[in-house]
Amino acid sequence: MRVLIAGCGYVGSELARRLVTADHDVWGLRRTASGMPEGVRALAGDVTDPATLDLPGGMDTLVYAVSPGRRDETAYRAAYVDGLDHVLGALPTPPARVLFVSSTAVYGQEDGSVVDEDSATEPSSFSGRVLLEAEARTHAAGGTVLRLAGIYGPDRTRLIDEVRAGEATYPPGDVHTNRIHRDDCAGVLEHLLTLDAPAPTYVGVDDEPAPRREVLTWLAERLDAPPPRESPEPRSRGGDKRCSNARLRASGYELRFPTYREGYAAMLA
Repeated sequence: MRVLIAGCGYVGSELARRLVTADHDVWGLRRTASGMPEGVRALAGDVTDPATLDLPGGMDTLVYAVSPGRRDETAYRAAYVDGLDHVLGALPTPPARVLFVSSTAVYGQEDGSVVDEDSATEPSSFSGRVLLEAEARTHAAGGTVLRLAGIYGPDRTRLIDEVRAGEATYPPGDVHTNRIHRDDCAGVLEHLLTLDAPAPTYVGVDDEPAPRREVLTWLAERLDAPPPRESPEPRSRGGDKRCSNARLRASGYELRFPTYREGYAAMLA
């Protein structure tokens, strides 16, 4: 299989490493070509500037896993909507399969309800709205969307550092959090590439949405750190929802880190 990974960063690089190990031909695209995993054919280009995109033909699969340069609507639209159009337009031949990495930010639920691929997508944030536009473009191209929750894993220790420093807080009334380990992000993407007839959309989360206070308390106990405190500030962005991975599970994927306990325990070790 010939695969182009546009956005060969934190998740994309791990996917690239796995695909190379499985003897696939892999091209990785990002702004600078240095630092790619061994065996990946590095391409330098900016998806927001089509003049920089000199892409090879004959790709079987495009995995679009970019991230915006900053958190504002202009940057999000440039990366996700315009960037996807630019990459598809720059490929000499259309790929047989497109896999777009989206986010559970497309959901706007605030009541702790369970959401899945068929739940209403009415985000209050610009990020969710822009991602829905990019998802629609992906589906129009016959592609598959993977909505990932909060990604954590190697080198992403902000939450651990906050707990260790006694600075961890949870919002008034608490909220449910949804997450997925970096290795499972890459594992899910690799799995979806093996499916003959994937569904249009999958939610990529672990098995156990959990209250933020519960996760912080669990970490504090293992770090011998102060317990988390309730914040006086109102809830921040992100809503309150419990994302279901039932469709992903039914497709045959087995999580390496099924809950935050296994994932954070591996990091602490």
